[in-house]
Amino acid sequence: MDNIVIRYLDHPKLEDPIFIEGLPGIGNVGKLAAEHLKDELKGVKFAEIFSKYFPPQVLVQDDGQVKLVNNEMHYVKRNNGTDLILLTGDYQGLTPEGQYELSDFILKELQKLGVRRVFTLGGYGMGRMVTKPRVLGAATGLELVKEMEKYGVVFSRGEPGAGIVGASGLLLGLGRLYEMNAVCLMGETSGYFVDPKSAQAVLEVLTKYLGIEISFNELETKAKQIDQITSKLKDIEAAPETPDKREDLGYIG
Repeated sequence: MDNIVIRYLDHPKLEDPIFIEGLPGIGNVGKLAAEHLKDELKGVKFAEIFSKYFPPQVLVQDDGQVKLVNNEMHYVKRNNGTDLILLTGDYQGLTPEGQYELSDFILKELQKLGVRRVFTLGGYGMGRMVTKPRVLGAATGLELVKEMEKYGVVFSRGEPGAGIVGASGLLLGLGRLYEMNAVCLMGETSGYFVDPKSAQAVLEVLTKYLGIEISFNELETKAKQIDQITSKLKDIEAAPETPDKREDLGYIG
């Protein structure tokens, strides 16, 4: 097996496609957002990417069959002259070399498919609970910065301070070498839990830009479940400690 293998299930004819990446990461924000968008728009899987840079692992599905971990590309046909390609997956590359090779490989495939615009989706870890997540941005050009600011994206000096790690950053950096216009949308998240609220914030910006309407009911339900869990944890932390009854032993044996 080569380091990276792509298997095409279909070769759709796409019109000026926009690429959207959402792989696992901080708070799983990008993955949640991309998968929700794919489901709402009924994306069609047309390619699978396998790699030695993914964990040596298969996933056991509900019917008992196994699935080799991978990334998947789905397409969405639209009637406005711009179709969509969505990348979701089980993992990102495990090593820096793997991250670079996978990102470069994907960009070369996108170039063949006629992609000129790229969006990467992810989370921005705050290390604290976030009630109303902002959507931070980074882009490959000042014109893109100004354009995305109109949709409520925050471009703040020094944020994110450590840069953007992984596919969400490399697809921008390497994408620039391929003369692609690229934007990263990052939803603020604690980083402690899977964060559907942050994923929704990111999607609200992206769908507004794309001019599409989708339901957020599923993400809102998941967000309520997470809120209940965090509320219970806060209650546990706030509860006074009770004396351990076992300290006063009636005998020592």
